[in-house]
Amino acid sequence: MQQTSRRQFLSHVGQGMLAASLGTALAQDMGLSSAAVWDDTQPLKFGRLEPLVALMQETPVTKLIPALMQKLESGIELKTLVAAGAMANARTFGGQDYIGFHTFMALSPAYTMAQRLPGNQQALPIFKVLYRNTQRIQDKGGHDHEVLHQVALPQSPLPQYDGNALRESMRQCNMDQAEKQFAVIAQGKPADAFDELQPLVQDQIDVHRVVLAWRAWETLNLTGIDHAHTLLRQSVRYCVAHETEVLRRNRSTPEIRTVLPQVIDQFQLASKQLGQRRADESWIKKLADVVYRSDRKQAAEAVAQAIAEGIHPEDIGEAITLAANALVLHDPGRPQDWAAENKPAGSVHGDSVGVHASDAANAWRCIARVSSPRNAIASLIVAAYHTAGQTQRQLPQPYPQAEHLEKIKATKPESLLIAIEAAIRSKDQALTCALVHQFGAAGLPERQIFDVLLRFALSEDGALHAEKYYMTVLDDFTRSRPAFRWRHLDALARVTASEYGYPAPGYAQACELLKVN
Repeated sequence: MQQTSRRQFLSHVGQGMLAASLGTALAQDMGLSSAAVWDDTQPLKFGRLEPLVALMQETPVTKLIPALMQKLESGIELKTLVAAGAMANARTFGGQDYIGFHTFMALSPAYTMAQRLPGNQQALPIFKVLYRNTQRIQDKGGHDHEVLHQVALPQSPLPQYDGNALRESMRQCNMDQAEKQFAVIAQGKPADAFDELQPLVQDQIDVHRVVLAWRAWETLNLTGIDHAHTLLRQSVRYCVAHETEVLRRNRSTPEIRTVLPQVIDQFQLASKQLGQRRADESWIKKLADVVYRSDRKQAAEAVAQAIAEGIHPEDIGEAITLAANALVLHDPGRPQDWAAENKPAGSVHGDSVGVHASDAANAWRCIARVSSPRNAIASLIVAAYHTAGQTQRQLPQPYPQAEHLEKIKATKPESLLIAIEAAIRSKDQALTCALVHQFGAAGLPERQIFDVLLRFALSEDGALHAEKYYMTVLDDFTRSRPAFRWRHLDALARVTASEYGYPAPGYAQACELLKVN
């Protein structure tokens, strides 16, 4: 069989599947009762957000940022613009377009980035991602090719479904059935619907599968919970479409479907409550090293044992994110055979093994934090399994290496910051990483480094990953103890230098209109 790249495979997931069935929508989105029967050929409407959603879909992309400026000047908040962009994305793509779902996953991080900027610059990250959003929506046909529509629900009383039934429909590649089941599930509390979604997310290791689920949940902070079903059903459709593509290509059944129940049974975790025993730094370092160096099943067992011993889930999650971080710092760079126009040989940004691993580990950890005990336990086990087994091409020593640190002559904070910016603009990954490491070793404030790296995360395209990875590092840094947290900034520094030189479309226009130099 002809070999297909990961990107081509995921592109196929977003093609050909769109006609498999139409979608669903939560009753609250339309203001209808759960007893109603909906016509699944009818479009979704988003109430007061609808005019802005339509603007995101219909405005020519060259005129989008001026239109968004007018909305801001009229008093509409940035949060509302992001919410409208998220709904336009969900309605158009339904989680089934590669660039589309990457753009959706960047929206909530962009809003967080905005909060860290001065007032006159706060719209920059949002305008940047919304530009990409509208550009892709129009590339795919806009309103005329929307994936999500209303869905027909049975008359009351509604049947009872759970995550296991939903997962079975996914494994059967039955999009229509999965959509209707999840529409019923979503009539309850959004938190319960998110929890019932997790068996699908845990059923395969795939960075987009888990990050899309987490960012959909996180984006509810911007859209409001009334839109929970619309955002979460993207994950249902993604998982069913992915399963269909796996079967079409005659790929083997994912091993995690056997490993996860085996490990839960082996360590008697089925009814286990999460432990509260705090681990020390040496324990976390040891588990991180086990996850980094082991094969997938061994890593899953190591984490299951830690759960059985009552270790606090935050400490387990910290170790897993450190293992993923090591994949960035040990990365030899993209080989020539994998090079692309905006991801040359030697680069580590975009869909590199370390960036993907870090984004996935962070999402698994976040999901575990808001899930039921059963799904929290499963998420941590799958996170370890997902992170492990990826050291085949890794360097023996991580960045920054001694030879890189020896080149640093600057000692004063101002001189180090100037040198960091110069190293990024020279695309010198090793020197940038070493300078940032030295800044941290000197006990200088991390906010200064985050602010420097934020400027480049804004100006550069980042091969669809700049916003997500910045948010991953910010979150992992914040939740790590001081002995480990700076490693995450070292990794972000390296990735920032790698992605420099590929300006983000729409960014220059946004700077001009916002009068940002």
